[in-house]
Amino acid sequence: MLSSIPTPKISVIAFCTNEVNDIKKLIDNVSFAHEIILINTNKRNNAILPLVEKCGATLVQQTITNKTQQQNLLINQVQNDWILLLDLKEYISTELKNEILLKISNPQANRIYYIKQTFHFFKKKINYGEFIYRKRVFLFRKKVEISLSNNRNKPSIIAFFRKSEILKNRIDSYTYKDFDEYNLRLSLKSKEEAILLHMKNIKPNMYHFLLKPFFNFMNQYFAKLGFLDGKEGYILAYINSFAILKRYLFLWLLRNKLE
Repeated sequence: MLSSIPTPKISVIAFCTNEVNDIKKLIDNVSFAHEIILINTNKRNNAILPLVEKCGATLVQQTITNKTQQQNLLINQVQNDWILLLDLKEYISTELKNEILLKISNPQANRIYYIKQTFHFFKKKINYGEFIYRKRVFLFRKKVEISLSNNRNKPSIIAFFRKSEILKNRIDSYTYKDFDEYNLRLSLKSKEEAILLHMKNIKPNMYHFLLKPFFNFMNQYFAKLGFLDGKEGYILAYINSFAILKRYLFLWLLRNKLE
């Protein structure tokens, strides 16, 4: 990095729980940021508030169930031009940190940077399947005035005229500590997607219930080599395909006013 070029300041927006060790690890991991805003997803208490304040971060209580909407509320409130978005238990390597600082120090920096994740499931690194291809908005300039959609992989404002780039280094994701937590998150996502489809007046049919989950499984497990990840690859392909079935089941319930 050229010493003659000052590094712009970064604001971090991240989700957290009341687990003290995870909070400290998260804050230490992004200590290069000039502002750290943590969104507390646990509504029971603010037991972590003293720790967060001691570490120089800001704690915000989540007020909206949808996490992307909660992020959108905070984007325009941050102090700095560059914004870094993190999910629960995502950690930045030294190589990724250096890449981030190098990119934003460039006067010709892109406005939006995407990231791919290294996904860990049942404490195993996943090397195949659809997860290695997924990317999402990770780092962007506030001036872009970007708004995230319910699908975190895409902005709701498609800024096709903006320069964007996928970062070379991946982010390490330990988001789900066990099967139940991952399955719960998928169920919540299925409900959110069903609501959006209902708003678009989409009517579910046998293709959605039978063929779409089947083709999704075949794509993840065979076409994208998920079987090479062993039993973890099979479990991921199965429950993600089942989540698609649940999406259209929730949609059917909504259309029939049973939900």
